[in-house]
Amino acid sequence: MIALQTLFHAIAQAEDEQTLRSHIPAEMSEYFSATRCGLFFFTQIPLANSKLQKALQIALSPQHNPVVRYLLERHAPVHEALVVEPKTWQLICPRPDHWHVMAGPIVSNGELVGVVGFTREQGMPAFDSQNLTDLSALCLHISTWVTMARAQHPLLLQTERLTPREMQIASLVAQGQTNAKISAELWITENSVKQALKRMFRKLEVSSRAQMVAKLSTVSK
Repeated sequence: MIALQTLFHAIAQAEDEQTLRSHIPAEMSEYFSATRCGLFFFTQIPLANSKLQKALQIALSPQHNPVVRYLLERHAPVHEALVVEPKTWQLICPRPDHWHVMAGPIVSNGELVGVVGFTREQGMPAFDSQNLTDLSALCLHISTWVTMARAQHPLLLQTERLTPREMQIASLVAQGQTNAKISAELWITENSVKQALKRMFRKLEVSSRAQMVAKLSTVSK
């Protein structure tokens, strides 16, 4: 079985975030005996893929998903049994290939910038406290690597300051949605959308919606 130290070394040797996302998850999946493993950054979610955005808006909604809520509030690894009863989780996520889930935070400069997630199928044992301890160590290494790597790329530093909600708004802007339609889609006021866009323009150092979409598209490539 792959060793934890091997994963630490693989993270340290990654050349860029693409390498982390495409290669490290397979090794982590083997280590945790997981059915699936995914590592993604909020700035890497494709802006033009509306179906993926809608799915992620539900899956990553803290109102809908207590695992996500735990991550946002505590910035600490969590599995579903830590926050809900088994029957409740089955109602939230009835998929047999997501019978057990575990997720850990990727944090940079105090902000949650990404997530590492694992699933196990129905019939497999649940994730336990030792899994959480090991995942905590991995998340620390990934978070440290990301912070150091992004410090060398000012554009990434700008985009990582966007919150998950702001990334949702950016995605809808990229789809050509008006402020009114965005407010209806996200169940927030139109004024909230306007204020969010002002903050986003300031963070990204842009002055228009088109410039914002262009900059975020450049980062996601």
